[in-house]
Amino acid sequence: MSSQTQVRRTTAPQIAARKGGEPIVSLTSYHAHTAAIVDKYADFILVGDSLGMVMHGMDSTVGVPLDLMIMHGKAVVRGTKQALIVVDMPFGTYEESPSVAFRNAARIMKDTGCGAVKLEGGARMAETIRFLADRGIPVMAHVGLTPQSVNTMGGFKVQGRDEAAWQVHIDDARAVAEAGAFAVVVEGVVEDLADRITEAVEIPTIGIGASARCDGQILVLEDMLGLNPWTPKFVKVYGQLGPMIEDSVKRYAQDVKDRAFPTEDEVYR
Repeated sequence: MSSQTQVRRTTAPQIAARKGGEPIVSLTSYHAHTAAIVDKYADFILVGDSLGMVMHGMDSTVGVPLDLMIMHGKAVVRGTKQALIVVDMPFGTYEESPSVAFRNAARIMKDTGCGAVKLEGGARMAETIRFLADRGIPVMAHVGLTPQSVNTMGGFKVQGRDEAAWQVHIDDARAVAEAGAFAVVVEGVVEDLADRITEAVEIPTIGIGASARCDGQILVLEDMLGLNPWTPKFVKVYGQLGPMIEDSVKRYAQDVKDRAFPTEDEVYR
């Protein structure tokens, strides 16, 4: 028997059990090398459909295809050992019916090896969440600002500025929790509403542009590293990799022009 202790991945039930406990740490990742770094510190890693905007230059997440999510999901799973990997279900892969959602969610899990999927929508998706959960697919829900609905929301707008609309969002969160979601992302809602949602449900809330009192937090990795030219106001930027990369490329280009590279003899001696 090997003397090495096998590292066990975090599971969806373990995340669910963190309600009201130690805050849950999460970031997005889309490739193996960044996932390997995030894996050391995150409880779960989201392969978000935000990759369409962050990596592929799309205007929204609506155009992201299933095959692209699977490709990036495979890379993140390969690069990690311990974090729960959650893969977004892209627009058009789950809304039609619970059976269509199951077919696509099962393909995501089988092809990538991830531990859960995430889908957007509150009460309207409760039936689908229950259908998936009953058939062995852990589901993370997503309420509040739902980016795949950007065309019906009229843009990326903060939700809950009108307190009269709060109950709809609270009911959405309760519906997905009762349907069997193991956690729920709460995005782009006013702080007091996020607190109310956190109090109203028995599953962990994962905030993004919501409230520090959610059960956990998630950010897009490239946003917090300063790699995107436009960063949402709620994001705390922990690095400035964009300028660092540009400076490195600039110096490399100059070295090429100056032929300032080691000779073959210097490299191989």
